[in-house]
Amino acid sequence: MIRFGPSGIPLSCKGRTLRDGIEDIHNLGLTAMEVQLVRVNLNERYAGDEDIGRTAREIPSELVVQIGRKEDRKEVVISSLDAKIEKGPYYMDLADADGLAQKSVQSVIWGGMLAAAMGAPIVVTHLGMFGELEPKEAMNRIAKNLRLIRDAYKKGKIRSRLGIEASGRTEVVGSLDELLTLVKIAKGVLPVLNFAHVHARGFGLFKRPEDFDDVLSKVEKVSDGGHIHAHFSGVEHADGNELRYTPIKKGDLRFEPLAECLLDENYDLTIVSSSPLLEHDAMYMKVILERVLAKRLMRPTKPEKEEKEERGAKRR
Repeated sequence: MIRFGPSGIPLSCKGRTLRDGIEDIHNLGLTAMEVQLVRVNLNERYAGDEDIGRTAREIPSELVVQIGRKEDRKEVVISSLDAKIEKGPYYMDLADADGLAQKSVQSVIWGGMLAAAMGAPIVVTHLGMFGELEPKEAMNRIAKNLRLIRDAYKKGKIRSRLGIEASGRTEVVGSLDELLTLVKIAKGVLPVLNFAHVHARGFGLFKRPEDFDDVLSKVEKVSDGGHIHAHFSGVEHADGNELRYTPIKKGDLRFEPLAECLLDENYDLTIVSSSPLLEHDAMYMKVILERVLAKRLMRPTKPEKEEKEERGAKRR
């Protein structure tokens, strides 16, 4: 089964509560909604090297409304358009590269309690930056903290599973290989496939249905029950790093090859739109899948007698 939905309450939803969002999802003909516990429906991103030292007014092609940074270990939101952007810690730090692991662990446990109350099947988290740590040390620390969270879920009788999402930048832990390694050494944790992030890290990896199938088959093998939770959007990327999400039609990551792959294979997938267009692109993906299926069903079939003759000719 393939399910589609947006990452958060639909932008077109008149109400802003979760109840309003879920009702709107059903009215739109969608079948999933990812509940956002750490952000609202803004196109959030962290500052890249090209942003450091600039003010909000100086960021080209973007309207920056807020800058978040850590001051005295507290999150401070700055709305001044003249404030200089500074390099700061990543919001999730399970490697403890910035001394925020304990807070990050507690946040994911808290997210699990909310997920259990809502009956959500999975809690998705990012992992954090390498910082000054060696990759092996960072991975070991993350695995230890993932096991702590997993065990806290079991102790608290939280049935929601813990999922770790692929990252789109090389300084952030979460390449496809790193995810596959972590779910093997932290049993019970599930990989969450963000196609835009994997595409960016792979220098534009996804071009053909076979490219999608190769990655999906690897993720399916380590996903209990075979169900895969995934994100999809357009993406701008350079040098193996994601720059920003885009609407699907504007990026070089196309959904049509994935639709072909999904119809060729029997994958069980929830696809969450993390595009700036949210529910619009969730519905767009659903339409593309239905369109590709309709084209296949409309292909002319050869008469049975002609097919038998062709098969006989090939055997001779």
